[in-house]
Amino acid sequence: MRVLLTAGAATVMLVAGPLTATAAGQGSRSPVGGAQLTTGSTVVAAGATPPAVHASAYVVADIGTGAVLAAKAPHAKLRPASTLKTLTALVLLPRLNKKDVVVGTNQDAGIVGSKVGVYPGLRYSVDLLFEGMFLASGNDAVNALVQHDEGGTAGTVQRMNKLAADLGALDTHVTDPTGLDADGQVSSAYDLALFARAGLARRDFAKYAATKYTNFPLAESGTYQVANQNKLLFNYDGALGVKTGYTTLARNTFIGAARRNGHTLVVTMLNSPHGVTGDATELLDWAFRNYSTLTPVGTLARPTAAEETSGRNTSKKGPVAPPLPNRSRTVLAPGQAVQAIVFRIPAWAYAAPAFLLLALVLRRPRALRAHSRRPKGRRH
Repeated sequence: MRVLLTAGAATVMLVAGPLTATAAGQGSRSPVGGAQLTTGSTVVAAGATPPAVHASAYVVADIGTGAVLAAKAPHAKLRPASTLKTLTALVLLPRLNKKDVVVGTNQDAGIVGSKVGVYPGLRYSVDLLFEGMFLASGNDAVNALVQHDEGGTAGTVQRMNKLAADLGALDTHVTDPTGLDADGQVSSAYDLALFARAGLARRDFAKYAATKYTNFPLAESGTYQVANQNKLLFNYDGALGVKTGYTTLARNTFIGAARRNGHTLVVTMLNSPHGVTGDATELLDWAFRNYSTLTPVGTLARPTAAEETSGRNTSKKGPVAPPLPNRSRTVLAPGQAVQAIVFRIPAWAYAAPAFLLLALVLRRPRALRAHSRRPKGRRH
């Protein structure tokens, strides 16, 4: 049973200020990011009460300043599902040439879980495979990229665990780069916020995360359209996307970011039964609306010195602010407008046609009802 939200758990941070926690703090008694950021299910926030949401764990943070604005069980180790692909991307993006051509294999096509449609023998650019990974959460695209890198799956897993430690994501342990449920594979809402901050500091990551549509080749000829599964991109002004996830055991997982009024905020959620887009919208609205009155309850850990100097697209002033989507200049190809509208339709509306049809059948015209009651004459 979910614990009731507390209006203001504590108003004084037990850390020196934003961006003071580091990965080196793992030996201290306090959790990474501050003493209030625990595994407990009590919501912590100061200055305004956040809305109740379905997720078992979440974090709302400013990725520019590193301030954690609200949290619930931020360090609880839970299954991340495909949100773990953000860490996979952080490992692969600096290592792979986006112009390289990768030939699909039977192993790619036969992988379990969500797929974008990688066929054996077809040729794909690394750039397109990253789009398939981000938009459709294609495990086949991930496998193709991982096998294209040195060391294959084992090498990627090793690099992911190393990078997680360098970023201060000490709750994360990787065994499968696709994010599928696997023994020992866990992360946390806090760690997902670290991945989002590191990812949005890269222009290529930010571009893939915010891409709404792409076209993927069919097996024989032609292409088909792939839409981003992160509905925040279609429904929230200033949305920067990032990544969604779902497995039977992990349930819904989510990373979403948006920028308004010069602030870039991220929401991460784990183990949610449903409604992640609506919950993310409410948390972002709450944070933007009350931003000036909120007191940080923790901080996002700084990467280690080795990670800060590893050639990533970072700055001493913090992450590079990803460009806002220009909605006024968005040009939709045929069929895209229909998909965009579909993403905005609430789920209950899809049942309406069936009820209308049932009503028409039950309310037949009076003449037809009278005719059906007349006795049938003999046939000669």
